[in-house]
Amino acid sequence: MKNIAIIAGAGNGERMGNIDKVFLKINEKPILTYSISCFEKSYLVDEIILVVKENKINDVRQLTDDYNFKKVKEIVSGGKTRQESVYNGLKKIKSAGIVVVHDAARPFIDEKTIEDCIKNAEEYKAAIVAFPIKDTVKRGYDFVEKTIDRNNLYLTQTPQAFEYKILKKAYENAKNNNFNGTDDSSLVERIGQKVKIIPGSIKNIKITTPEDIYFAENLIKKQ
Repeated sequence: MKNIAIIAGAGNGERMGNIDKVFLKINEKPILTYSISCFEKSYLVDEIILVVKENKINDVRQLTDDYNFKKVKEIVSGGKTRQESVYNGLKKIKSAGIVVVHDAARPFIDEKTIEDCIKNAEEYKAAIVAFPIKDTVKRGYDFVEKTIDRNNLYLTQTPQAFEYKILKKAYENAKNNNFNGTDDSSLVERIGQKVKIIPGSIKNIKITTPEDIYFAENLIKKQ
């Protein structure tokens, strides 16, 4: 069975000044190309589906041609939310072994993390990349209500990988129950599936604000 990656890049980029982030450049290369490259190189990924804004489909198709990406098989239009966008990509899959979902705005993912995530999804049916919280966590509004034990708390990242049938069931369940989650794992958890945690990296940042571009460029220079 094929392993298929869905790379979601249809966000509005509101905190970036409503700029389409996937075409912003880091070290002279569009952000989207970094994410695609790692999945393109991974021996465990057979095909890639890109989900982007409808008015950017032709531009993205040209980009994939320019960079000679061979595994990109579908470029589809996103929805109003990330969940709708990923579901649009998922609906293009007829059969698969593992489906791995990644945010296009996380350009510093690496092949080893992708492959660890997929291998654990093959073993445990569902796996996510997450980074342990190091800071003290407070709950409250204006004033502190409670200090929360940070042990066993994680910041969730992508990729997130799942057996195709499980992810499909989770998305259909969410749609039927009008549930909107903040990541794919939250949908899978709702149908009772345990999700394995894979250690993430502090470098696996999500490009959200202009300051993140500055940080990303400096990260590349240090590497």
